Amino acid sequence: MKFTNGFWMVKDEFKADYVRDLLDVEETEDEVRFYGPYQKINGRGDTLNVGLMTYTITAPMPDVLGIRMQNHMGNYVKSPKFELTADMGRKPVVEELSLSFGDKAACEFIGKEWSFTSGRLSLHLTTGNPCMSFEAEGKQLTRIPAKTSGMMHRNDGRNFIVSGLNLGVGELVYGLGERFTAMVKNGQSVEMWNEDGGTASEISYKNIPFYYTTGGYGVFVNHPGRVGFEVASEKVETVQFSVEDEEMEYFVIYGPTPKEIITKYTAMTGRPALPPEWSFGLWLTTSFTTNYDEETVTGFIEGFEKRNIPLDVFHFDCFWMKRFQWCDFAWDPAMFPDPKGMLQRLHDRGLHICVWINPYIAQKSPLFKEGMDAGYLVRRPDGRVWQWDLWQAGMALVDFTNPDAYEWYQGKLRTLLEMGVDAFKTDFGERIPTDVVWHDGSDPQKMHNYYTHLYNGCVFDLLTEYRGEGEACLFARSATAGGQQFPVHWGGDSTSQYVSMAETLRAGLSLMDSGFGFWSHDIGGFEDDGSADLYKRWVAFGLLSSHSRLHGSSSYRVPWNYDEEACDVVRFFANLKKKLMPYIQGLAQEAHESGVPVLRPMHMVFPDDPACAYLDQQYMLGDRLLVAPVFSPDGKQKFYLPEGSWTHLLDGSKAEGGRYMEGTYDYFSLPLYVKDGGDDPLAALIS
Repeated sequence: MKFTNGFWMVKDEFKADYVRDLLDVEETEDEVRFYGPYQKINGRGDTLNVGLMTYTITAPMPDVLGIRMQNHMGNYVKSPKFELTADMGRKPVVEELSLSFGDKAACEFIGKEWSFTSGRLSLHLTTGNPCMSFEAEGKQLTRIPAKTSGMMHRNDGRNFIVSGLNLGVGELVYGLGERFTAMVKNGQSVEMWNEDGGTASEISYKNIPFYYTTGGYGVFVNHPGRVGFEVASEKVETVQFSVEDEEMEYFVIYGPTPKEIITKYTAMTGRPALPPEWSFGLWLTTSFTTNYDEETVTGFIEGFEKRNIPLDVFHFDCFWMKRFQWCDFAWDPAMFPDPKGMLQRLHDRGLHICVWINPYIAQKSPLFKEGMDAGYLVRRPDGRVWQWDLWQAGMALVDFTNPDAYEWYQGKLRTLLEMGVDAFKTDFGERIPTDVVWHDGSDPQKMHNYYTHLYNGCVFDLLTEYRGEGEACLFARSATAGGQQFPVHWGGDSTSQYVSMAETLRAGLSLMDSGFGFWSHDIGGFEDDGSADLYKRWVAFGLLSSHSRLHGSSSYRVPWNYDEEACDVVRFFANLKKKLMPYIQGLAQEAHESGVPVLRPMHMVFPDDPACAYLDQQYMLGDRLLVAPVFSPDGKQKFYLPEGSWTHLLDGSKAEGGRYMEGTYDYFSLPLYVKDGGDDPLAALIS
């Protein structure tokens, strides 16, 4: 949110209480605190009729420092909150330094200097001035300048707590979740608010209040609600973040490399589970509004078998259940009279099975009354069940803050697992109201984004319990911080055109920059049918992602619906991915252990190469395999090879990097280069 008009003026609807001073550093056995009054304190009279920001400094892990800012502590509703795995009560090393008469934080001051240290990262401040500086290994990373932190009081009674960190010359910002806008976030206003907006807008299904910069550090705002980021936008020198609340905590994470930052961030918020090996193969779905039964499904699978196209997972989308009854978790008997037998027949063909679900209970569903009578559905303040008709007639929302509702929902899914289902597509989770009362008393504003974490966690926990470690797999659309623990996530509703394919990749790169290890998307685009040309180009991109799914809206995405060459293209890249699986499995294990994603933005692998900073039409699978999807019907694609010697995986041609290249590619090729010199499964493929 923007609060100012230019550098000098606060907007008319706001009154600013900036922290104007820092004083009274206090260290106890349990914590370190200092205080920031909203005016300069020159004498005892200045301590009256003035607000005061309370700062608490923590060191949850080496190279990480936390700042908790509190205005009126009694107004803070603590639930829900992110479940962090670090030692949140750990204190930094506190040192009182000599009197300072310098300009350390680019502000004039004379006072007592303090440092708070965790590993190689330190926070420096001097009493008598509001400026603070983060330093590591002898250099300043960023600073909190004057007129940056404090409270913004709107004339309608709403209060916002705000802070920010300065950017250096040329410093670029990445992350903030799945974003379809430019990969580099400088100049953008970004709101953390999960919404169902497709892939062609600035809103997102997966909002993650974490970013990192080319300055060697990351920032995680530990608040599940609507965090507003002004990324070199309101103030072009600063990343500003704010929440409508009385308390805000954020962590500065020193890397200095992107991979080290991601590793430390995911150590705090959770590492991705290791998906089952079968999940990395090709998925085929019934698509969304298509008409299908067992005969239709069997025909698809036989079509793949006839054409020798390897298929690993079959997914039943919405209409495996009866119309108007989503969700009742019961197969439509008119279309599937023998679901258990059908699933066994599919398993006998070597397939795993996924079915579509969401967290909504339509009024026509037999489960509506059951859930309403038991108190399992979210209610309005007056006690009525919250309902609307957007998506399903009279739909309600399962209240996952109620432990009994949590188990009730799992019980419905357990029946499907016993029947033979292997995985769930956990669709939706973004349309969460704020005019409701939650079972555990959670703040409705904070629960809007956090709901998806409870929803996906509920389903993933059941799969882990029932299938065992390493066999649990979702296909999830919405997420918040920590959601990377429940893979896999896909990129939402794209259109069937090249520009949408490109925006999908940008969003995937942004999500990988936000701590997510695995990612997929709808091959060919979700909306519309698209051309055979686009489908074949997207197949190469999709089968060179961590997870690969053929899915659409109103038409079947089987390749022969486009042309027979499409069948050849799907077969070619599906078999190529099979050959790459030893390499991809190694990357999956790395993502599970370190948080570093399988699919990596170029700047994550080559942070010292300035040419990689803005590249959003290519990526790396691991550190050795460069992929540049073709984004035009003429087959031409321009791409950049970083320094080093490279070998094209498909034709064996050699190229020296440090330059841009351009080529024209048929449907069975694309820029796909292996960096020479590695000792891994790729070496055998290019020998």
